[in-house]
Amino acid sequence: MNTEQTTELPTAGLLRRLGAFAYDILLLMALIVIAGFIALPFTGGEAPHSGNPYYQTYLFILSFSFFAWFWTRGGQTLGMRAWRLRVQNDDGSAISWSQALLRFMSGVASMVLIGAGFYFMKSEPNTPVYFLGIAAWVIFVVSFLWILVDKKKLAWQDHFSSCKVVVLPKLDKKY
Repeated sequence: MNTEQTTELPTAGLLRRLGAFAYDILLLMALIVIAGFIALPFTGGEAPHSGNPYYQTYLFILSFSFFAWFWTRGGQTLGMRAWRLRVQNDDGSAISWSQALLRFMSGVASMVLIGAGFYFMKSEPNTPVYFLGIAAWVIFVVSFLWILVDKKKLAWQDHFSSCKVVVLPKLDKKY
């Protein structure tokens, strides 16, 4: 596909992005399980402790590498491929590793908001901490729903990393 064709592709909507994300999370969870098995020799055969900073760093690098490798090489994770999506620059070119890092970190920030929301909302209702949990959830929801109000249908991750997610055309299957 040439650059002229890729710049005219429609920007992906919310539901299609969430569908691809669901696929990718399942794949990432499988990788994390495998990563846990790989770590066993380094932990004396015991399950790695989730609070171990080395193990957390290992999983963070693995997660980033999973997404960034696909995004910088063809612009499609496996979930994006299934949903015919691609992340790209405005000119249709692949995103850089620094753009992938910005995109990943803004996604991590959204996930942190989910965790903070759960954590703070366990406190006593009608307390400042409880309302902090509600605020975290509102910001998380708005970060995804932003696509619905943005004129170019860009998510916060798209804005932060200066790229966009487009819908690829259906291919004619000839058997």
